[in-house]
Amino acid sequence: MVTLYTVAKDGVQDEYGDYAIYKYLAESHQGENFRNHRRKLGEVFGKLSETEYKHYQFWKKYSPSTVPKVSKLKLYGIVVIEALLGATFAIKFLERHEKTSLKQVRTVEKYIPEEDRPQFDEMVKDEQEHEVDLAAQVQGSFIKYMSFIVLGLADAIVEISGIHAGSLGVYKSTELTGLAGIIAGAAASMAMASAAYAQAKQGFQGSAKISAVMTGVSYFINAVCLAAPYFLTKNAIEAMSVSLFIATIVLAGTSYYNSIISGSQFVRDFVELAGIMYGATIALYLFGEAMRVLIGITI
Repeated sequence: MVTLYTVAKDGVQDEYGDYAIYKYLAESHQGENFRNHRRKLGEVFGKLSETEYKHYQFWKKYSPSTVPKVSKLKLYGIVVIEALLGATFAIKFLERHEKTSLKQVRTVEKYIPEEDRPQFDEMVKDEQEHEVDLAAQVQGSFIKYMSFIVLGLADAIVEISGIHAGSLGVYKSTELTGLAGIIAGAAASMAMASAAYAQAKQGFQGSAKISAVMTGVSYFINAVCLAAPYFLTKNAIEAMSVSLFIATIVLAGTSYYNSIISGSQFVRDFVELAGIMYGATIALYLFGEAMRVLIGITI
């Protein structure tokens, strides 16, 4: 049962934990030797830490006996995430539970005394708007071009996996199957880069050239990774299984990253993309087998 005390207890722990993490990040970005962007990050993290501390103080009044603990594993994990995936991802990763928390907070709204309502309303507004606005302020170039990277990865996974499957119906050699994927990947990466360049020219707030490079490079690297197993074993089933496993891991990673950044549903996005990939793989494998039987050519 959700009560004011249980919500306050969770609020004390969550808000203090986020405060401590943002405070650590803010301090790690301070200093005269840092560039303007790094100092700006420090300022944003500082504002977020102040906001979270205010929320902690509010809930502490309703759960004074709760002693918050900060997980060092979570703290250092967020530091690594921020360094590798950017500040925007780190902030949204920390705030990903806010929708659920807000629903619980709303259920105890009627129990908040009148004198505390202004603070309560401000806290709710912070969770809905203020923190989102601050996250947008630190959106880096990596986030800006992430959609093009995802485009390259997703298309490569579906197309190259399908090419491998179709080729297995014709080629006896796994090396030829892998080579077919790399050659097709090289050609397709150029086509994808050209398409991304044209798309980015239509009002995109960034460099069309960088967008094209991001798309083409991510496509080709993924094509090479998916082809690699075919050069490491002579067994076609093993090669395809490992290649599809790599493709599934990449799909899961890109789907999860996108779900955090855009707020979409990870499971739904992942299942849709995986379904398309496996469906295309099966269909093209059967097509390759059909061509082998009809044409009677096996290399």
